[in-house]
Amino acid sequence: MVMDVGERDGDGEDGGWENIGEDNGTKSPTDLVDETVSMIEYVARFGDYRRAQRKECYNLARRMKILLPFFDEIRHHGSPISHNCVASLSRLKKAIRLAMKLLKTCNEGSKIHLALESEAIMIKFHNAYVKLTQALEELPFDELEVSDEVREQIELMLTQLTRAKKRTDTQDIELAVDLMAVSSKTDERNADIAIVERLAKKLDLHTVEDLKIETIAVKKLSKERGSTAESIQQIIQLLNKFKQVLGMEITNVLDDTDTPQKLSKCHSLVIPHEFLCPITLEIMRDPVIVASGQTFERESIQKWFDSNHRTCPKTRQTLAHLSVAPNYALKNLITQWCEKNNFHLPKKEDQASSRKFFVDHEDEISCLVEQLSSSQLEVQRKAVKNIRVLSKENPETRVLIAKHGAIPRLVKLLSYPDSKIQEHAVTALLNLSIDESNKRLITDEHAIPAIIEVLQNGSMESKENSAAALFSLSMLDENKVTIALENGIPPLVDLLQDGTIRGKRDAVTALFSLSLNQLNKVRAIEAGIVPPLMLLLEDKKLGMVDEALSILLLLATHAEGRHEMGQLSFIQTLVDIIKDGTPKNKECATSVLLELSSNNYSHILAALQFGVYEHLVEIAESGTNRAQRKANGLLQLMSKSEQIP
Repeated sequence: MVMDVGERDGDGEDGGWENIGEDNGTKSPTDLVDETVSMIEYVARFGDYRRAQRKECYNLARRMKILLPFFDEIRHHGSPISHNCVASLSRLKKAIRLAMKLLKTCNEGSKIHLALESEAIMIKFHNAYVKLTQALEELPFDELEVSDEVREQIELMLTQLTRAKKRTDTQDIELAVDLMAVSSKTDERNADIAIVERLAKKLDLHTVEDLKIETIAVKKLSKERGSTAESIQQIIQLLNKFKQVLGMEITNVLDDTDTPQKLSKCHSLVIPHEFLCPITLEIMRDPVIVASGQTFERESIQKWFDSNHRTCPKTRQTLAHLSVAPNYALKNLITQWCEKNNFHLPKKEDQASSRKFFVDHEDEISCLVEQLSSSQLEVQRKAVKNIRVLSKENPETRVLIAKHGAIPRLVKLLSYPDSKIQEHAVTALLNLSIDESNKRLITDEHAIPAIIEVLQNGSMESKENSAAALFSLSMLDENKVTIALENGIPPLVDLLQDGTIRGKRDAVTALFSLSLNQLNKVRAIEAGIVPPLMLLLEDKKLGMVDEALSILLLLATHAEGRHEMGQLSFIQTLVDIIKDGTPKNKECATSVLLELSSNNYSHILAALQFGVYEHLVEIAESGTNRAQRKANGLLQLMSKSEQIP
């Protein structure tokens, strides 16, 4: 009997989905087809995938659906199916099961984990492509009497899979930039909050519901991997940073007694899921329906709209309008349930008081924006300082500040001779740029040349925040080109060379982002980026070894970059890091050495002379997943070049 994958059988948290398609003895052709179709239909029900792998997931799921007409023809095959055909169908089922498990992971797994391990996940996708290709190529189409039309579809699918196998790593490097910056423990100012918020949006971890679900996924992952693993601790640290931004309580993720919500009075009372607001996961007092047909607590969805969102928080689809309608039917059901179970709804906040605060806040912002254009220097200085402070508060305030026309006035203030006004203005623009729509507004006001001017001639704090602002604006690809054409790379290199620790960190992060553009690699090299990066590698106390190596890895993909760093002293530095660095240091250094050695075998010989071999063997056995792959790649190169001692 074929299991209905849409139902839960009660065995385990996953409702028995892992048993779908398991081989339990000899299968009839009908069973094989039914179970394989069940897996494809199961995948089709996945609502969404983690952002880091979303494109690959959708492509793989779409290709699996192409096979449905093929299985439909097999179902209606008139003559008996041979053992050879059954064996081929069984191999295809195994390949589809492998793909299903991978898609399941990308649908339910920890978003942070999948982002950190994006390269390893891509290898799993390539393996799934190989297995599917092999299984499809072995199908006896003639014997199965497959129609020409269906056969053409499968041949097209094989072509697509072949292309997918050849595609190189599609890791979102900009995501890696933010992960690198957020993982830093040496800089806790507001600029880091900006990066945390941006990263949270990229990973779709910017609501309370998102983070509660992620907490459960991390807890499950820790049970599988072990709670003491370095990667688990890194994931938990990032998760806690996301929670701090939303003002959530930081609890022990690994504590089994910790529950994500305490809504009921006793353990036996379970609130029906449909009574909970999808945003807050709290029971709804005033449920309303939005244009997508989804229901939310009125206050929560209004806050969502006030934050300049025009999508449904649950389905992510763009809403036709922002009007809401009371869901009286659901409200009555909640009331009846509460009465029946003696459950008391939490007291509603004083909405009139909240609205008054919001209106007063908006009036204050409007007044401050007007004062930015005052003819009195002290009034301007105080206003821009207050705008800077307010722009740190929350997304709603940043939207309000921009709405009242602050951005053009702040850009004009960047050219003021008063150093404090300059500093406050560029920092306010940095804070406002956290919002994606504000990035566009700032760019449209031609702020980039003025920010670069402050980076060149401003005070040290102004320079630092200018660099951070350029990094934030460089998240728009066109701004990577604009910043370079406006000659923004040389002053960033100067800050990297001569700045404070905080300034160096801002500069290295901005330069990493800009170097994602191929032409900018040459510009950075010509601006002299390599020597200060070497200094960061030598001075471990600065805590920027990983950041420096990440940029060097980008530069090593360009011939001029390889020429600049292809000296014996640098190879020895890499070997020293591979020998004595942290696990992440070793991973990055091994990656750079592999990139250099792939283009010049003399680097392999130099590294061997400095004693790298035994350390590569150790990393290949016990390093991080990525470090193991890179170390094995180097060992293979050494083997091919006959340089292994």
